[in-house]
Amino acid sequence: MLPYSTVAEAEAALGRGLTGAETVWFRYSSGMSDFVLYCHNVLFLFLFTVVPLSLALVEVRWPSLIRRYKLQPKVQLTPSAVFRCFTDVMRILLFTIAPLQLASYPIIKLIGIRTGLALPSAWEILSQLVVYVLIEDFSHYWIHRFLHVKWMYENIHRVHHEYTAPIGFVASYAHPVDAMFLGLPSFLGPVLVPCHTVTFWLWNILRRFEGNDVHTGYDFPMSFTKLIPFYGGAEFHDYHHYVGGQSRSNFAPMFTYCDYIYGTDKGYKYQKKHLSKMREQWRSGNGPNGEINHVYYESNKLE
Repeated sequence: MLPYSTVAEAEAALGRGLTGAETVWFRYSSGMSDFVLYCHNVLFLFLFTVVPLSLALVEVRWPSLIRRYKLQPKVQLTPSAVFRCFTDVMRILLFTIAPLQLASYPIIKLIGIRTGLALPSAWEILSQLVVYVLIEDFSHYWIHRFLHVKWMYENIHRVHHEYTAPIGFVASYAHPVDAMFLGLPSFLGPVLVPCHTVTFWLWNILRRFEGNDVHTGYDFPMSFTKLIPFYGGAEFHDYHHYVGGQSRSNFAPMFTYCDYIYGTDKGYKYQKKHLSKMREQWRSGNGPNGEINHVYYESNKLE
């Protein structure tokens, strides 16, 4: 909780006037405990689980509107399957992920995630988020590979792969041990490089957005994420889900450089190359009619 009762007291302590952002932060957070501010992350968790329902609704009610963008167009989830998945995910959030987040609050205090003034600069926030992304991507990649070891996959990670054609909120559909293991990389960055609560919020929002995005099951050409260099996106991760337990490809959560460096994108690249040839055949009139994306997945299951 901020140790000031008025803006004037805050300005006197800082020796300068508050910026506009700092004034907003003061008025919003001055009456809240640090624990309540930390609990906002749980609210973000549930919010970004509800958001994908809009796309799921379109897929169930008006599938023809977006079918051409669906990565596995032959898979059509029923309303009951979508509802069951959503309720399962909400139960996992309520009884596993949210309690784990709340239980981590003492660690947050210990490592020095701060809530007070002054607020970090835009450059500080951006640089810390970049560090968090790099740490999370690298550590998530190796933990994810470990979860595809035969025993780990069959007893733990298999739950997350029950939906071979994922939808947004499948990002949180996992065995409790899986949720704990793959939650650690997101936590590691702030532990190593402590930040302000505002930065911590933004980091959690970024991770929730990314998790939803790569699990949508759709490759929308107008998505702004296509402008981000080395970003894997839904197509990259959807291939990993389709192959499932056989997968030795596409382990990275956000960017593709780890899979490239360690050679775990070969099966995916082969499929991309095969798809490109099929497109050329169809355009020249020498290939069969059919769904391109369907052929992309059904032609071969490699690595």
